[in-house]
Amino acid sequence: MKALKLSKHDKYVLELSNKIRNSYDFISLNVPVKYSKRSLGEIDIIAKKGDRFDLYEVKCSYRILKAKKQLSRVKRYLNLKNARSYFYCGNSKLLVTV
Repeated sequence: MKALKLSKHDKYVLELSNKIRNSYDFISLNVPVKYSKRSLGEIDIIAKKGDRFDLYEVKCSYRILKAKKQLSRVKRYLNLKNARSYFYCGNSKLLVTV
């Protein structure tokens, strides 16, 4: 049986989750976001510490505006106004608060 080859994006998501996992009680990867029956895409990482949620959007290249738009849409639909959100650029290994 042949092992699945991870995409570059998925490798970056795993890389980031390994970096942050000790800071949280619970981490979920590639969480689909649905509103009614409509799919709104997915959030790369949702992390929980106590009653606080942090959302992470991973991009291969530095596309912070797209990440910011996705994160704000997800926060609005999931009613997570107080959640902190972050952008991670895989190429540069840069983690930015958005």
